Parts: sequence; structure tokens; C-alpha cells
Amino acid sequence: MSIVLLWVELAYFMDFFKQSFSADSLLEGQLLLIDKPLGWTSFQVVNKIRWHLKNETGIKKLKVGHAGTLDPLATGLLLICTGKKTKSIETFQNQAKEYTGTFFLGATTPSYDLETERDQNFPIDHISSDLIRKTAEKFTGEIEQYPPLFSALKKEGKRLYEYAREGLRPEIKPRQISISQFEIQKIKLPEIEFLVQCSKGTYIRSLAHDFGKTLQSGAHLTSLRRTKIGDYSLENAFHMKSVYDENSPKNISLKTN
Repeated sequence: MSIVLLWVELAYFMDFFKQSFSADSLLEGQLLLIDKPLGWTSFQVVNKIRWHLKNETGIKKLKVGHAGTLDPLATGLLLICTGKKTKSIETFQNQAKEYTGTFFLGATTPSYDLETERDQNFPIDHISSDLIRKTAEKFTGEIEQYPPLFSALKKEGKRLYEYAREGLRPEIKPRQISISQFEIQKIKLPEIEFLVQCSKGTYIRSLAHDFGKTLQSGAHLTSLRRTKIGDYSLENAFHMKSVYDENSPKNISLKTN
């Protein structure tokens, strides 16, 4: 069997929408590892999966939830819990995370990523590979981090991104986070590729913004992929590619009830 054929077969069997689950197992509780597609909210992924599982098994009421949000512009590992397993969501949320991605140096955006347009440009001529690596070391360990204004965190009952869209800047308190590893994997200015292992509550967008400031420049996040949550790895996750196939009976892109 050729390598190409093996890859095709593996891709087929790792498609979530080609899996079978019994109603009893879903109600008792399943932990599903999903590779979240680009552009989807975590809630949309949960909605699609809930619809599919209910439709396939005939279950009328099924609890389904995720254990840690990924922004729409991020991809990668999303842990989905069903049935009684939803009681363990907080346990999964508290586990360490691993991400890979790309920072763009020399420019900032209000959202610290590509959700908003660039608002300022900065020089990068003074930035060397050595400076980049030494700066990364400063962000390892226990640090204080300010969450981005464009986030779903609440202040006085209102989402921070709602303040941002109104042009308001409420006071945001820093949070204590932990970064156990911050590895610079590739430098090709103005972009740098990285790997980060961090605690719950870490905003990689804020890390990009703070990293740029510490370099006496600016930076924003241009790509992000979550590769691990605790001992769970993206390598073992199901993908959702069949929802993009318009001719597939498994396409549920417009069916979320």
C-alpha cells in the first residue's frame, strides 16, 4: 500500500463525522479530541457536534460542552465533553496548554491579532536573533499579564470586547500566569515562530503584544494552534473536514438545531 493511500485512509478514519457512538456511551460521558477549524468559534464546534450526535443516535437531550475556548482565528485541540463527562470540564480547563504560532514584529493591532487592522508601525532594525531569544527568556516563569481588551472576560457584567467596540477602555487588572517554556523555533523577520507551554488563563495575544513592547517595538499574533492540553495531544484529535464537503450527507454546516 502506498504512503499516499495510507494517508488518505487515515484522514478518512480520523474524520469525526465518520465515527459511530452509542447513545449510552454518550450519555455516560465521552471525551472527544477535536481539531478546531480556522474561523469557527468554539461554541460553533460544540453546536455542530451536538447536532450530529443527536441526529445519529436519536438522543433528544444531550449535554455537550468544551473545556477551554479557542479564538476563531486559532486552530487546534479542543476537548469536547458529553453527558456525565461535562462534570469534569473544569478539571480539563485547569490543565497546562501548549501552543505553536507566529508573531509579526513591527506593528500592533487593537485586538493583538488579525481580528482588527494594524494601528501602529514600529522599527525592527535594532532587533537581532540574539535579542529575540534573550527577550523570550524574560517571559518564562511566573509573570503578570494583562488580558486583551478584545476578549470575552467580563467587567461589571459586560464583556470587555463590548467596551472595546464602543471605543471605551475600562481598567483591567493583571493576572498571574505561568509560562514553563517559551521556545523561539524560527526567525525570519518580521515574523518569528514559537512554541509556548503555559498555565490556564494565558493569552498568547497578550504575550505577543508584551513581547513586542519589551523588544522596544511592536508585535501582534498572526497564527495560533493549540497542540496539547495536559496529556492530550492534537496528534490524536479528530478533524472536521467533511463539514466542508458540499456533496457529503455529513455536511451539517447549516444545521445547528
